[in-house]
Amino acid sequence: MPKDYYTILGVDKTASDEDIKKAYRKLAHQYHPDKAGGNADRFKEINEAYQVLSSKEKRAQYDRFGRVFDGSAGSSHGGPFGNFEFGFGFDPSNLDDLGSVGDLFDVFFEGLGVKRRKSYRRGSDLEIVQEIALEEAFRGAEKKFKVRLFSPCGSCSGLGYFADAGLTECATCSGRGEIKESRSTFFGSFAQVRPCSKCSGSGQVPNKICSDCRGSGRVQSNKEVSVEIAPGVSNEQLIKLSGAGETGERGAGAGDLYVRVKILPHKIFEREGDNLLVKKEISLLDVLFGTKIEIPTINGNKIYVEIPANFSLKEKLKIPGEGMTRFGGFGRGDLYVEWEVKTPKKFNAKAKKLLDDLKKEI
Repeated sequence: MPKDYYTILGVDKTASDEDIKKAYRKLAHQYHPDKAGGNADRFKEINEAYQVLSSKEKRAQYDRFGRVFDGSAGSSHGGPFGNFEFGFGFDPSNLDDLGSVGDLFDVFFEGLGVKRRKSYRRGSDLEIVQEIALEEAFRGAEKKFKVRLFSPCGSCSGLGYFADAGLTECATCSGRGEIKESRSTFFGSFAQVRPCSKCSGSGQVPNKICSDCRGSGRVQSNKEVSVEIAPGVSNEQLIKLSGAGETGERGAGAGDLYVRVKILPHKIFEREGDNLLVKKEISLLDVLFGTKIEIPTINGNKIYVEIPANFSLKEKLKIPGEGMTRFGGFGRGDLYVEWEVKTPKKFNAKAKKLLDDLKKEI
């Protein structure tokens, strides 16, 4: 799923470099994993957002395409060194995550002296497809649906264990939440760090887990969701419902729910961006002598237009302002009429003679 780096840092798309830096420092200080109440996953997300938005080139690329293509942001490895640590507590991947050396020291010394604790990962993002009619895309709609997902366990309030039973330090990792494995190579000794599988990186294990959720803190359920679809929505457009995705394990935050809008084909109108196209039958005599014809519109009204004699069938008739609502509510597109000449399959003798006479006159 695409990440909204501006939302992550809590700034507008027009924010200055200084505003972005201030927002980053404030959030990095708040969520640093070495601080009480910190959140490692949130901290990493904040650093990833700052890494992109603090660079003019990456920010311009992100604003245009919704992502960067150099592999530095959003990478699962966080840098070319992966999960390896070098001696003396130096991890080169952190330099890329924190944006600059000055920011690295600001955050590090603010959280110094607090034992690190890994938090559980947030829940998964989900995506569903919601079908709507073209009329609903024109005027907007509220749609309600049910989705099956992981939600907090009611028996243990999403903890995965009973609070009165308490927690015990994990014996496998000695409460660190991670396991270090040493490796020797030609270049020297390296230590690879991985989350402890016994405590899932939390550093603690419950004395009594919840039997209903088997210690995960979440159960599957059918959740009713409501989504507001704005007028002028496009086909395949994604609508993000923050925090409406799956709940994470043991009280971790919920993911997001993405609703992909699918506009069903219409029996009368074809959509071309903000414009609409309708095909209308017209007789050969009406083409020759002109007529007044009825045109349907997307809002249910009918428009009557005068067709002059001998008009060109190749030209589409344009009716301004009778197309789709523009997304954001800024006016409407146009309606175009494409003509199809209706000709009878059979002629009686009298009709054939009249047409022959007409042909001679023309």
